Amino acid sequence: MLRQFTYLSCLLLSLGAFSQSTITGTVRDEAEEVIIGANVYIKGSYDGASSNLDGNYSFTTSKVGKQVLVISFIGYRQQEVEVDIEGDLSYDFVLVEAINKIDGITITAGAFDSGGERKRTILKPLDIVTTAGATADIASALNTLPGTQTVGESGRLFVRGGEGRETKTFIDGLEVMSFYGPAAPNTPTRSRFLPFMFSGTSFSTGGYSAEYGQALSSALILTTKEKPDQDRADISIMSVGGDVSYSKVWERSSLSGKLQYTNISPYFKIISQDLDWVEAPSAIEGSFMARQKVGKNGMYKLFVNLNSSNLVLNRGDIDDPSLITRTGVANDYIHINNSYKNILGKRWGVQGGISATRNNDNLSLNSDAIQTVQEGVHAKVVFTNDATEKLTLKFGSESFLRKAEEEIEGFGLPSRTNITWNEQVLGSFVEADYWFSNKLVVRAGGRLEYSSLPSSYNLAPRISLGYKTTDNSQLSLAYGRFQQTPGDQLLRINQNLGSEKAEHFIASYQVINNGRTFRIEGYAKQYEDLVKFDPGNQFDPAAYNNNGDGHARGFDVFWRDSQTFRNVDYWISYSFLDTERNYRDYPFAATPTFTSKHNFSWVYKHFITKIKSQIGFTYSFASPRPYNDLNGVGFNTGRTRNYQDLSFNISYLFKSNIIFYSSVSNVLGRDNIFGYEYGQVRNNDGQFNRRAITQPAPRFLFLGIFITLTKGNQASQLPYL
Repeated sequence: MLRQFTYLSCLLLSLGAFSQSTITGTVRDEAEEVIIGANVYIKGSYDGASSNLDGNYSFTTSKVGKQVLVISFIGYRQQEVEVDIEGDLSYDFVLVEAINKIDGITITAGAFDSGGERKRTILKPLDIVTTAGATADIASALNTLPGTQTVGESGRLFVRGGEGRETKTFIDGLEVMSFYGPAAPNTPTRSRFLPFMFSGTSFSTGGYSAEYGQALSSALILTTKEKPDQDRADISIMSVGGDVSYSKVWERSSLSGKLQYTNISPYFKIISQDLDWVEAPSAIEGSFMARQKVGKNGMYKLFVNLNSSNLVLNRGDIDDPSLITRTGVANDYIHINNSYKNILGKRWGVQGGISATRNNDNLSLNSDAIQTVQEGVHAKVVFTNDATEKLTLKFGSESFLRKAEEEIEGFGLPSRTNITWNEQVLGSFVEADYWFSNKLVVRAGGRLEYSSLPSSYNLAPRISLGYKTTDNSQLSLAYGRFQQTPGDQLLRINQNLGSEKAEHFIASYQVINNGRTFRIEGYAKQYEDLVKFDPGNQFDPAAYNNNGDGHARGFDVFWRDSQTFRNVDYWISYSFLDTERNYRDYPFAATPTFTSKHNFSWVYKHFITKIKSQIGFTYSFASPRPYNDLNGVGFNTGRTRNYQDLSFNISYLFKSNIIFYSSVSNVLGRDNIFGYEYGQVRNNDGQFNRRAITQPAPRFLFLGIFITLTKGNQASQLPYL
């Protein structure tokens, strides 16, 4: 019996060995290079092996008949092949690279992005509010990046030879009209919104997405924060006023509100000013934000901002300083922004909303007055579709409705005069991102716009390319056409002017590695259909046309390092600009007065743990700007002195929830000159009298105490300072 059992066991073992099949093959990629370590196995079993140094694999199996052979390797698409096992089998695989849309190549030409999963961080809200000299102003901080111009008498973003109005701002995809607050003549303004409202900042110096229109030179795209994580109250006591805010958080929603009062009169009484203020700038502002989760992935946001401000100052006549003009500027502003986003299934997404803005400006010059009311509504919807692993589509439509009304009283007119103009812009766009591989992506699309001023259509093609040269570096190219309705100061004279246009060509190279960023970018812009007019007949609509043109070309360099020195973060930027325009009242092509050939910035931040403080320095330099010297020869041949500014700030964490903060701009008190104003008649020497356009004061000092109240009092406003 034992002999029979032993014989039967050996027979079964021999049958098992006989039924084993050997499966072999080679694994390569599309370039015919062998792949080491790829996993090959039969689905639903433990039979399998990994490819060796030669890309070969081999394993045995007792499976027979139709089976599924699976091969997988990180960075490549998994393959499943049905095979029929009736003995030994040989099967070679060619793996196709998987597309990684999150960590793979991105489009960087002309764009400084932060805050998105697919974007490399360049400048975050924390960077904005801790930049010395910026005083938590978005535009001032962005002016330390390459491609921008230092225009100290304006405070707006001037990008690559473009005027301040040529940069448009969008919050959650919706346009913000009157992004900047009012200011006295030839004094800098500030953006109306605080940077810590936003989780992401995309500053495009050119070549931006077809989703955004009506911006000739650049787009500033801001994304509001998602739902906060806890209840909190913040109290700020500042040398220029104070504010209080509160946020209440529930499981799926939150409400936030803020009230701020600003009055610079006490500060001006202590720190002397070069301007003759009658009523120092004062303002009261309220903001409100509600967030509500919708379903599993949706989010609805409502943001409201209200502001009322006022200032009055005396300005002496250039020819006769005893002749005083009492200049008053009053402003009432409201902006409402509704936005919604959601995921529709596995491949579709939607976002959109509607915003409304009303801006009321009242300018008085002694007994003369101009009241300007601007109202606008922007509605938009955008769909995205991950059509395939390699292809993502984005398309949408939007409508801009804008109305402006100007009422003029005085100025020698026989009666009160009203001027009104309306504009409707309808836009549609489509854009496709196609990943040829993890090293190469192309974005192509276009935008079609209809404008009622005058009734016309404009087609704007745009294309960008990104190529990953190494794991940490990439090359990007971009081309696009852009158009924008002429500014209000021109439309108030002639509402039949066509859109002004620009063509952008951009090439950039960027390296991001181990806390360091290096970027160099060259560009060329060609302007066409710019508005020109005869200065001798500037109130005659027939003296206006779209015959102007111009160019801007140059290169930008950016370096940021947060790794080399402990607790130190710094960045350096340099821009070279060569530009001329033949537009407005220019007699011929000339360099605009708001541009300088060389711009340089160095921003330094150092956190000193022993004293729980962060210090910062910002040094800015701009080469001389041109101006039209009425006492000289030629047009725009005068040159200002170069611009230099060294600013300093310090934040001290007194307690975990209490911060003392101070900053000083232009520490060295340099007398920067931005240009000159000229009188109307020649003096006894045959010259026109002139007055320099300078800073309102040599320095600006800011002091503040910031208190945060939360559960446990462990949170603070340090990330905002």
